[in-house]
Amino acid sequence: MRKLVGFASLLCLFSMLSLAQETPKPEVYAGYQFTSTDGGWHGNGWNTGANLYILKWLGATGDFSGVYGSSSSLYTYTFGPTVSTHKHNVSPFGHALFGGAHVGGPGWGDSGMAMMFGGGVDLGRQKFALRAFQVDWMALRFNGFTDKNNLRVNTGLMYRF
Repeated sequence: MRKLVGFASLLCLFSMLSLAQETPKPEVYAGYQFTSTDGGWHGNGWNTGANLYILKWLGATGDFSGVYGSSSSLYTYTFGPTVSTHKHNVSPFGHALFGGAHVGGPGWGDSGMAMMFGGGVDLGRQKFALRAFQVDWMALRFNGFTDKNNLRVNTGLMYRF
């Protein structure tokens, strides 16, 4: 996981080189998500989000997701800063997202906190772009139980206004 956090940090630093651009337009994203926890639970589902850029390289992101496994589901709702470059057809980004999570199954459920650190690459400069990949390290905390080494991977489509 340290390598993933280091990779996200490098993406953030690389993204700061984009100071000479115009402020990007708002973006919305929707796609497929796979989540794996260190406890062995795996889930498939959806991920959606929106970015509003404040500076040429700095944006605010809202991220919402739902994944479903064999007997339970996990929903997250997180917000935080994103740094990105918007040069040519490749836009690498990194983000730190903080918020809540809800896990549940038949007859039970629990709400808690979620943190995600990661990034990815978007391809294309048109209105529609492809999120080639997004990888996040995810930490979850529910009622005194902390699950730190979780991974989520996303891919999908992005629309730029």
